Amino acid sequence: MQSGAESAVRVGRTVSTWGTLAGRLSRSWFVIVIVISGLLVGLPWLAPVFMRLGWTEAGRAIYFAYSFLCHQLPQRSFFLFGERFNYSLAEIQAAWQATNDPWLLRQFIGTPDMGYKVAWSDRMVALYTSIPLAALIWWPLRRRLRALPLWGLALLALPILADGASHMVSDLAGMGAGFRDGNQWLATLTGNRFPAAFYAGDAWGSFNSLMRLVTGVLFGAGVVWAAFPRFYADLGGAPRQA
Repeated sequence: MQSGAESAVRVGRTVSTWGTLAGRLSRSWFVIVIVISGLLVGLPWLAPVFMRLGWTEAGRAIYFAYSFLCHQLPQRSFFLFGERFNYSLAEIQAAWQATNDPWLLRQFIGTPDMGYKVAWSDRMVALYTSIPLAALIWWPLRRRLRALPLWGLALLALPILADGASHMVSDLAGMGAGFRDGNQWLATLTGNRFPAAFYAGDAWGSFNSLMRLVTGVLFGAGVVWAAFPRFYADLGGAPRQA
């Protein structure tokens, strides 16, 4: 009987300990999400830093890990420690090799003169960085802001789906040769009101780069707006659900 009682006490203590831990985690979920998302966002920027410092194994490990999350095409990525923040496909080909094969192009990390690319593309930078930033904006508004309906999240997902899908279709014609590379359709629609550099290529400030930035931010912010109020409600908060 004594042994059974002792076992019951131990089980009760274990349950109580786990319950206390779960309670603390539920109260700290926002901090946990911010820390994890911050690490996810920050590590790709450390890859070029490590390469610059000569810590090539650590840098290449980050590139390898994030290669499963992103195409890492260098002409659609940011570079650090070089002459410019990004480079055209022609410049990448001249520095790497004259290829349009995306599987070869994505292997180009950079050079000491050009700098080294961030471990994921500009679209991924915009999308994932917008999540912790939007979460920090949402937190002080959490008791007043209604959760975004799921149909609203679907609407915010449409731009990134359309932009990403059109890039994929365009790339089937070959890197640098698709309709999204020259965007002649857009030049016709706008009567060529903007400089040629706005329509062609992926350089910072071009239509393609702006669309990847805007659509990434819209979707990332939409995920926070739709999901975080619901998490907050499930953990005992009181947001106003849509």
